[in-house]
Amino acid sequence: ISLCTEQHPLNICFRAPQASQTPTPTHLQNALFGMGNPLLDICAVVDKDFLDKYGLKTNDQILAEEKHKEMFEEIVKKFKVEYHAGGATQNSVKVAQWMIQEPHKVATFFGCIGKDKFGKILKEKAEEAHVEAHYYEQTEEPTGTCAACITGDNRSLVANLAAANCYKKEKHLDLEENWKLVEKAQVYYIAGFFLTVSLESILKVAKHASENNKIFCLNLSAPFICEFFKEALMKVMPYVDILFGNETEAATFAQERGFETEDIEEIAKKAQSLPKENKKRQRIVVFTQGKEGTVMTKGDKVETFPVLKIDQSEIVDTTGAGDAFVGGFLSQLVQDKTFEQCIRAGHYAANVIIRHAGCTFPEKPDFH
Repeated sequence: ISLCTEQHPLNICFRAPQASQTPTPTHLQNALFGMGNPLLDICAVVDKDFLDKYGLKTNDQILAEEKHKEMFEEIVKKFKVEYHAGGATQNSVKVAQWMIQEPHKVATFFGCIGKDKFGKILKEKAEEAHVEAHYYEQTEEPTGTCAACITGDNRSLVANLAAANCYKKEKHLDLEENWKLVEKAQVYYIAGFFLTVSLESILKVAKHASENNKIFCLNLSAPFICEFFKEALMKVMPYVDILFGNETEAATFAQERGFETEDIEEIAKKAQSLPKENKKRQRIVVFTQGKEGTVMTKGDKVETFPVLKIDQSEIVDTTGAGDAFVGGFLSQLVQDKTFEQCIRAGHYAANVIIRHAGCTFPEKPDFH
């Protein structure tokens, strides 16, 4: 029997298995593809003076400038630091893999690192997370780092992209063995941060997804992306099937697009109706709002889903909460679950991550 179902997020027609068959999940290997900035996170609890000294806001993410150069050395000298494999997209695919558990290597990740100590740590961490990371390794720039300056339950992120900025489409993505991995995937996820690095790489992947009726997801990632990289963002937007963002990014995006509304549901609807290449799928927009409910467009409706309650005292650090939400969401999306189930998994993953330092998690998820 051939079953075609509209509710099915992937809109795939599939044949019902014979009673004797037990489907194995090996088809999930390399089904999720992520590309972005691999960074080693340097996490530390800092004080307000430290933020003020480097002109940082309590809850923000920016790219390092000249004035932040010494900050990376000072944070290591002055505070107790922990190192974690990071970078928004890499975090999300890592969480998706953790949620799925088996098989390993559901997620493939591309990005650029240096041939150095931090690069080696990133490779080890990716392996530990069972993510198939294919890094473009070069010697001109060191592996990128991100200082996560934690104050209370806020975090200010300062990314020094370094090597991550050196990703080259023709030197990595275009290589036959690498492109084959792109073709194997069904779901693609790229954080908006990568728009600052290689727009042509994003467009190549986005067009492939659109032409083959696969799912391409993009994250607004930070207000500065919506402001200063809006041209690149709007070049990719026609290929976006699922758009992620938080309330601050949504507000900045609306302002830059001239939506003339501050209502998050209205912003979601307007973002949904922006021009789209692949007409077989209506765009889904998902905006998180911290402890407030998550907003999602579905058809002509906008729904709000409450997040899981958590006691303030249980929050260790909100670094990676947004990435974890996306990771949880993708873990179900790649398994053809409903969008409601995707949101539930996103909320679960974010709830786990904020109880741990950095984007780290226990050995196994407890999600049903």
